[in-house]
Amino acid sequence: MNLFIGPAVNGIGVIAAGILGSTAKKIIPERMGETLLKVMGLATIYIGFSGALKGSHIMITLASLALGTVIGEFFDLEKRINQLGDWLQQRFQPKNSNVSIAEGFVNCSLLICVGAMAIVGAMESGLTGTHSTLFAKSFIDTVAAFIMASTMGIGVALSGVLVMVYEGLMALMAQFIAPLLTEIVINEITCAGSIIIVGVGLNLLKVTNIRIMNTVPGIFLPILFCMFL
Repeated sequence: MNLFIGPAVNGIGVIAAGILGSTAKKIIPERMGETLLKVMGLATIYIGFSGALKGSHIMITLASLALGTVIGEFFDLEKRINQLGDWLQQRFQPKNSNVSIAEGFVNCSLLICVGAMAIVGAMESGLTGTHSTLFAKSFIDTVAAFIMASTMGIGVALSGVLVMVYEGLMALMAQFIAPLLTEIVINEITCAGSIIIVGVGLNLLKVTNIRIMNTVPGIFLPILFCMFL
């Protein structure tokens, strides 16, 4: 179906970049790989701060992140995605390898799926059949996936499958959610998602160990809170 073209391109781009990056890992010195990952963390923080400035209702952002975290902690989403990552590691981990497939899968999945472009771009694909937002996002994600895979290995490539499923579901839900996506709602989703992206960057830098996945429900709650604005 036409509405899945954008999610498919995004996911396949991540898979391809992940495979190439994990291959390049064999020839990239460990010290260079560590530096590249730190640069990726810094760039992620910059992207997060840039998007966070689009919000104009701080109470909506705080309420969304707080309630979203309560929901995430209740269902322990972090544990569940880590269990999926561990399962993938058991299935695909090469022998005599000290690279964590689970770490690459979880970190790349969060970086690519958290953010307004994934939601709004998928909605655009589902409603109009045009994919310009997801195509632009695909280029950014491909570069990010290559850099991450060059240090974290093949787990990054596996996250491309989750990207396709996640954005594909968003595209299918477009008919129901799109009427609620006013400019204010999109800005608040961008703000909440961008703050979470800052957390992803801090985790990549090993500055914090935030259970980022447990905050992800907060991305969608501005849709609810803005109804009462």
